[in-house]
Amino acid sequence: MATAGPADAVVAPEPTSRRPSLVTALVVLAAVACAVLALLLLQASRIDPYTTATLDRVGSVEDGGRLFRLNCAGCHGLAAQGLVGPNLHGVDRRKNDRQLIQQVVSGRTPPMPRFQPDPQAMADLLAFLHSLPS
Repeated sequence: MATAGPADAVVAPEPTSRRPSLVTALVVLAAVACAVLALLLLQASRIDPYTTATLDRVGSVEDGGRLFRLNCAGCHGLAAQGLVGPNLHGVDRRKNDRQLIQQVVSGRTPPMPRFQPDPQAMADLLAFLHSLPS
């Protein structure tokens, strides 16, 4: 009778472990969490001093209305009903204050010009926009 040699030995396959896939999933999850955190921190760092200074002030509806009539009514209409520029009634429901400030100061939507009043005047303009009926 011949004995089985090392070449004839049957090697049982090693049991597959779920550990490598679990570790991979945890690494991917940690990377995604880091990316989300980085985006949140980047967004927070974009808050410029002008916007912060504006939001720290209490605006006057009366002064904001005066500013609007002098600088904005030519395009948005005396009652903010829209002419060349859009109707601004309910704009505070479509955009938050930070977005409104950026819209005004950036001039990103032609033909709207760049306009950056001092922070108190911008706070007044925001108060006026909030006072418009929907």
